Amino acid sequence: MLDVTRLRVLEAVARHGSVTAAARALNYAQPSVSHHLARLEAETGATLFQRVGRGIRLTDAGRLLAERATEILGRLEAAESELAAQVGLREGRVRLAAFPSALGTLVPAAAARLQALHPGIDLMLTEAEPPEALRMLRAGYVDVAVIFRHEQTESTPGEEEEEGTRGVLLLDEPVYLVTAASAADHQETRVPELAGYAAKRWIAGCERCRAHLLRQCAQAGFAPRIAFTTDDYVAVQALVAAGLGVATLPGLALEAARHPGVRTSALPGARRRIFALVYGAPPDPPATTLLLEVLAETQAKAPAPG
Repeated sequence: MLDVTRLRVLEAVARHGSVTAAARALNYAQPSVSHHLARLEAETGATLFQRVGRGIRLTDAGRLLAERATEILGRLEAAESELAAQVGLREGRVRLAAFPSALGTLVPAAAARLQALHPGIDLMLTEAEPPEALRMLRAGYVDVAVIFRHEQTESTPGEEEEEGTRGVLLLDEPVYLVTAASAADHQETRVPELAGYAAKRWIAGCERCRAHLLRQCAQAGFAPRIAFTTDDYVAVQALVAAGLGVATLPGLALEAARHPGVRTSALPGARRRIFALVYGAPPDPPATTLLLEVLAETQAKAPAPG
């Protein structure tokens, strides 16, 4: 295989017309240029130059190889420039996946702060529930995943998916019982005990939320009769307001959109924790580090949801 350094020497000799001029242009010693030319002849098995007086002249083979060397070196320089531009772009771009209620609350505030502090960073957002966001994070499709875990005594399903991740806790929020804002509901109970709603129809959310609801109800001594399932927290509240069932929702969902026809009561001991996670060993790209910092700082200054 032809040596790139020797091709560069040959191209310089052809362009500048002499070994002395080529050595000056390349900042090489003149014997070093002569050595590279001799080694290039040995590698190719061709006579690339002839001695003319005290100088040299390229042969036809030498001129042919010098022309190709110019093309090869030009392509290499173009590749280096394109790669440098891509690396620079990558360092200035960060991709985030988050679940809907986070995209409707804490993420826009953080994105606005990031844009104000670092206008050169290109932030790309994708909506994804935690399991999908974690898959995207591990596959390299996003740089940061904002996920949630429900606080409970037993291990949380899906934590195996988080192996190899690290990040920051953004929020520890309450979970609320959501019922229709009617006189009858107000009279049922002032303390939100799930057992008092065992006979009601229930509206369940995403897979993780549904699993958490089933565990909560099991601890209260009943299995909920799930009549509707939807990931849309706006639709959940509309169904509750219409008297079609009861539900549980976290504080961020109620902060993102609040239906006037529902009432909410914090469930004792029921909480949800929000994390911003990255995958792999540090250090992270500068834009990723900045996004984590801004998410944490923005949420620390935000009022408590719910």
